[in-house]
Amino acid sequence: PGYPNPDSLLARVKKGNPKRGLDHIGEGYDSEGSEWIIRVVDRAGERPVHVAVWGGQTDLVQALWKIKHTRDPDEYSQFLSRLRVYDIDDQDDLHSYIRQEFPGIFYILAKAPEGADKREGAYRGMYLGGEESFTSREWIDAHVRLDHGPLGELYPPETWTAPNPHGALKEGDTPSWFYFLQNGLQDPEQPAWGGWGGRFKLAGDNFYRDDDDFADMIIHARSTVSRWRPSFQNEFQARMDWCVQPYEEANHNPVAVVMGDETKEILWVQASQGDTLTFSALDSYDMDGDNLDITWWTYPEAGTNMQCPTLENYVSPEVSFMVPYGEGGKDLHLILEVRDHGSPSLTSYRRIVIMIF
Repeated sequence: PGYPNPDSLLARVKKGNPKRGLDHIGEGYDSEGSEWIIRVVDRAGERPVHVAVWGGQTDLVQALWKIKHTRDPDEYSQFLSRLRVYDIDDQDDLHSYIRQEFPGIFYILAKAPEGADKREGAYRGMYLGGEESFTSREWIDAHVRLDHGPLGELYPPETWTAPNPHGALKEGDTPSWFYFLQNGLQDPEQPAWGGWGGRFKLAGDNFYRDDDDFADMIIHARSTVSRWRPSFQNEFQARMDWCVQPYEEANHNPVAVVMGDETKEILWVQASQGDTLTFSALDSYDMDGDNLDITWWTYPEAGTNMQCPTLENYVSPEVSFMVPYGEGGKDLHLILEVRDHGSPSLTSYRRIVIMIF
């Protein structure tokens, strides 16, 4: 119930320019896709428009070129300020042109550093590093391709994933969508905070590149994505179950509640060095009545405070800790994970950002 009908979905599919790259930007290169981007941004008002670039940026750049050359400077600046771009791998080789011609645009480039093996890129944590059994052909067949309806049957069973030995699931573009997914863990306005779509560091004026996380006993850009794989693959499995199971038989995400707040918004707290803080997730609940596991942890890479306080009772509904000394003016990120006992087990999150004075 409530799923869009085919016509409404098809109406949102637009054709782009089949000719890609800088030689096909400018007068006479407008496409259905570039015009649609302009229309969506114009109707957004003050809201940000999230642009996930999976194949190439030509139509986005054409839209930017047209606005820059047809509107006054204030209108152009307003248009640019609404965009939040996550680009997978600069596949039309346009990111340098974008930085030069449209400075200040919010732009994440998920790509390995120049000169490095392309598999070093953060987004390849979708299938490299961490627990790779979730990417196997056996996993795909059991949870996606077989007995999960016509959509699951279309899922490709083979692709190149070396050095992952399975040669099955890749999903390399998916982090560009994950990044904008509101799940209580991440904030699309904060690339350095991390989440399912990776974590990124400032590399220029509103321009971000891959950063590293420590997870699975290594420090790597891919770890900023692979560390979440058990959770996002379980959610993939659950969503495929939704295609064929009635609501009461399928599993659904628990609701993570912190101090009575059950939204998915980031929570902000001010504290002084040496303060003892206590947070409660006692009101968290599961929509299906499943039992819950609750875990609290700090995310040092995401904050400016690199000291990890000792969390008392970090696997209980209430957690306490002392704010570290010597870190005034910095912030500490506390993550709550609420995991249910359903099949598959699903995880919900909350992030508390503690500003230390």
